[in-house]
Amino acid sequence: MTADDEEFRAEVRAWLTEQLTGEFADVAGLGGEGREDEALDRRREWERRLGAGGWIGLGWPVEHGGRGASLAQQVIFHEEYARANGPGRLLHMSEQLVGPTILAFGSAEQKRRFLPGITAGETLWCQGYSEPGAGSDLAGVRTRAVREGDEYVLTGQKVWTSLAHVADWCFVLARTDPASARHAGLSYLLVPLDQPGVEVRPIRQITGTSEFNEVFFDGARTPVANRVGDEGDGWRVAMGTLGFERGVATLGQQIGFRRELDHVVALARRNGAFDEPELRDRLVRAWVGLRVLRYTAVSTLRSAGSSVSGLEASLSKLQWSTWRRDLGELAVDVLGEDALTVGESYGLSPEQTLFLFSRADTIYGGSNEVQRNIVAERLLGLPRG
Repeated sequence: MTADDEEFRAEVRAWLTEQLTGEFADVAGLGGEGREDEALDRRREWERRLGAGGWIGLGWPVEHGGRGASLAQQVIFHEEYARANGPGRLLHMSEQLVGPTILAFGSAEQKRRFLPGITAGETLWCQGYSEPGAGSDLAGVRTRAVREGDEYVLTGQKVWTSLAHVADWCFVLARTDPASARHAGLSYLLVPLDQPGVEVRPIRQITGTSEFNEVFFDGARTPVANRVGDEGDGWRVAMGTLGFERGVATLGQQIGFRRELDHVVALARRNGAFDEPELRDRLVRAWVGLRVLRYTAVSTLRSAGSSVSGLEASLSKLQWSTWRRDLGELAVDVLGEDALTVGESYGLSPEQTLFLFSRADTIYGGSNEVQRNIVAERLLGLPRG
């Protein structure tokens, strides 16, 4: 850690402490997985405050509104954000997914138009990948985009679209060549959601929350100028987005994992579960596993930059999703018989929420089965099944 890094840490800590014990004390710790409906308006104000403070797009080039921060400084920010109990980030997909994608693949005009809204904390994006028949297997996308003059006209349905009900824009993977199949003939389009032809239907979950949505496109339009990359080259751009999702963003994700593990350990110490050898062994293994995740991610990013791709991305997804699924199972085992009941209005405990939502980790963003196929073919050289 250099003197500059220590100075940076002090700056981050002071700013977050001032904000989260002052004007924004009411949003500390709110939001996040399974709780995305909490304090939406105030968390949007928080994003604007982060933007005004220059804390969005830390690693982006200065000329595009970032700070040009080093990897070490980005890690420091995530560590301090978790330590300060910062709220769940509404602009995660804006800052960590579509923003870096536009930086890497977008035109100069797209960078000029779209990036300032993200760094200012103003523009909220959602991800239009999953469909009823194409989630774990993304190449099965069926949403169509037909070119009419200088516009694309979209028809189709997306599903499990997080925060679409409050988002301003959606980055959509759509099929622009109707004769194509699988990875070919797809394009990556930036689509405004506030327009005729777009209907967003929140999915009411058994938990009572509705952070996911169905998004229907029925004649929705977006200019050709909003296509990122060439027509038909959407698969490459979409994989780039997933690379960013599994890049620097995973370091912040792991800070959240550490907070969850600390919670489970504290619970085990309180209720005596820590004295049971089998549970204590699993807690230690979870701690070791998280350290391995962190060292692997930092090592990979030092060699690959802010994004990882291909085989490394698949290995990363397999690692963290399996680790967190196991942590969810451990959490309810530590909680014991109380894990079998729920509160009024289906109110879930943190351990129950962790157990239920960590099951989804092994499915979304490319299921573990798909990742294993990739590893089998590209690393082990096994034939396609």
